[in-house]
Amino acid sequence: MMRWGVGSLIVACAVPLITRSAYHIDVLTGAGLYALLALGLNVVVGFTGLLHLGYAAFFAIGAYTYALLNLHVGVPFWLGLLPAAAMAGLCGVLLGIPVMRVRGDYLAIVTLGFGEIVRILFTNLEPWTGGPNGLLGIAHPTMWIPGKGVVDFGVRSVPYYYLVVALTTLVTVVCVRMNRSRVGRAWAAIREDEVAAGCAGINTVQLKLLAQGCGAAIGGVAGAVFAAKQGTITPDSFDFILSVMVLAMVVLGGLGRVSGAIVGAMVLGVLPEVLRGVEQFRMLLFGLVMIAMMRLCPQGIMGALRDRGWFGGAHVASAA
Repeated sequence: MMRWGVGSLIVACAVPLITRSAYHIDVLTGAGLYALLALGLNVVVGFTGLLHLGYAAFFAIGAYTYALLNLHVGVPFWLGLLPAAAMAGLCGVLLGIPVMRVRGDYLAIVTLGFGEIVRILFTNLEPWTGGPNGLLGIAHPTMWIPGKGVVDFGVRSVPYYYLVVALTTLVTVVCVRMNRSRVGRAWAAIREDEVAAGCAGINTVQLKLLAQGCGAAIGGVAGAVFAAKQGTITPDSFDFILSVMVLAMVVLGGLGRVSGAIVGAMVLGVLPEVLRGVEQFRMLLFGLVMIAMMRLCPQGIMGALRDRGWFGGAHVASAA
């Protein structure tokens, strides 16, 4: 699995050298942002089994946190990443406290309501958030490069692509390490049977709050990158459809699998652009492809590949 990960990273880094199309790079950058969101939601839904339908709210909180700090305090992008992640993570924990005893469909309804509340708040707090018009003039990232000095990312696609690749790689490593740790095993126990996990001495409340906070913080990082790349944000960018799309990516790739979250994000992030040539039937074909894939691979893409002996799946199955 490590070889596949290193190989995928090498291919990802080589993409801008293979294609010079800014459009292609921009599409892949957007898919990388989706991968960040899918990794964060996978911590909540895949690792811990908490159904969340308002994940776009944390994406919005991270974006608006960086935008407000940049516009009113002059905080640069690299320093704004930390407060964006911290604010989104704090909101995730605060959301988790009152809904700890809610499960299943009821938890989904509560999180859906939270996502809509956040979007409506950003729409109505016009003196601070700009209302429906959003915030304009958000600073792009800058980086010091030897021999060139301080370079502004501007609107070029390649710097943002490498930034997203780097952040996705970092978050992937953290998620894999967490999943293999004692905390990850405790999350898996909660996902399978919360009552049994509590009887075994696992502090389910604390670990569920930790999952909510970690997943939300990753969404906040993605939001800060999105705000810096776009230079402008509006509440319409963080609607319910985005939450559903990210959840579909996690399920399509394979619940609980870090690699599955990335693969699902790449598929659903790129597929609409591939179908752009058939504009009238694009969303119809998109839906049919999703239905077919979930019909043929109910355990997700990575689960199906593992069942067929890829990534060490045969060895694991025979050991079981």
